[in-house]
Amino acid sequence: MTTVVPTSEEDPALAVVRFTSELAWADAGPEAAEEQVNRLCLEAQESMVMGRWLDLVNLMLTSADLMFSKVSDKDLECIFTVICNLVSKLESPDEAHEMAKLIAGKVTQQPNEKPALRLKILFNLYNLLDNPYSRFFVYMKALYLALNGKVNEHIIPSFKKIDSFLKEWNIDIKDKRELFLGIANVLKENKSSSKDSFKFLTKYLATFSGEDEYTMGEAKEEAVRTIIEFVKAPDMFQCDLLEMPAVGQLEKDAQYALVYQLLKIFLTQRLDAYIEFQAANSTLLKSYGLVHEDCISKMRLMSLVDLGSNESGQIPYALIRDTLRISDDEVETWVVKAITAKLIDGKMDQMNEVVIVSRCTERVFGQQQWQTLRTKLATWRGNIANVINTIQANKITEDGAQAVLTR
Repeated sequence: MTTVVPTSEEDPALAVVRFTSELAWADAGPEAAEEQVNRLCLEAQESMVMGRWLDLVNLMLTSADLMFSKVSDKDLECIFTVICNLVSKLESPDEAHEMAKLIAGKVTQQPNEKPALRLKILFNLYNLLDNPYSRFFVYMKALYLALNGKVNEHIIPSFKKIDSFLKEWNIDIKDKRELFLGIANVLKENKSSSKDSFKFLTKYLATFSGEDEYTMGEAKEEAVRTIIEFVKAPDMFQCDLLEMPAVGQLEKDAQYALVYQLLKIFLTQRLDAYIEFQAANSTLLKSYGLVHEDCISKMRLMSLVDLGSNESGQIPYALIRDTLRISDDEVETWVVKAITAKLIDGKMDQMNEVVIVSRCTERVFGQQQWQTLRTKLATWRGNIANVINTIQANKITEDGAQAVLTR
């Protein structure tokens, strides 16, 4: 196999054109191949002399698909390093963006063929770009390449930097929606990242606020998906979905009203409400892949949390038994499960058969909960200020007394 070896006598870009041309015309016979290779090299030289860098890149990418199927990974990386470096030749951000689109478009055409290498090429291109929006464009191409090429593990680590990327890219709401949904879809394929997938889905839904009915309608299916992911998750017990307009629109929707009702049950009601709902809508729940036994287990914990929030800090065993629909022997087991899941803090008074709750997780954390937290923080700050003032006053008194004694 031929190897690209740029020499001091030939520009690397011209060497790439020569190499790819020879590859493309290898089966045409020596005379025809030589003629076509010389023609393409001459065309490349003219583009370089005239500064038509977009034309040059277009020429270099003509045989991109052939290269990926016939050239070694090492040579491919070398070729695309030369091609990507040409973006530095352009002073116009618009032209650089067009070149980035051209390169990224070719690289992502066959996502299942050498996807990890294609992703590496896109990352290299990303780092060579100065225009923030061009960087965002290439990142989105990389995101979908990772998803379609099933190499999600190579892009997931970058999600930790999304907040700093957003500041750099300065993109609009529509682009943010595309980004958040794309990330959520990548994370969905990774079973260990369900919470992160849910987080980016909620970020996506949060961008729909004050929109017209048509635009809001775009979020319906993802709102349903987010609700189902929350209900399914065995370790998620709190969210603010009920306060989001994108979710609220489902309440009166002919197709999805029952899904909204299910979310409301999980966040504001107890087990008996779920059992009644399931009895009337078992087919619906199965259609969304919800397992009744798993829902029962989660609703028992949610119901126990609700009891802790509404029973003045003490929950009788009998009330837990009746609310969770369990036997007397199972009460303490479910209390331990709730404590282990950090849903409540407390202790069991076995003599008096009550659970003494010192802290309880809020199932819904919205505006009201933020206000409550703000009030508590203000009270704590006031208490700390009073303690500091008392300490300072005592110190002044002690210093005064010490001064009198030393005279």
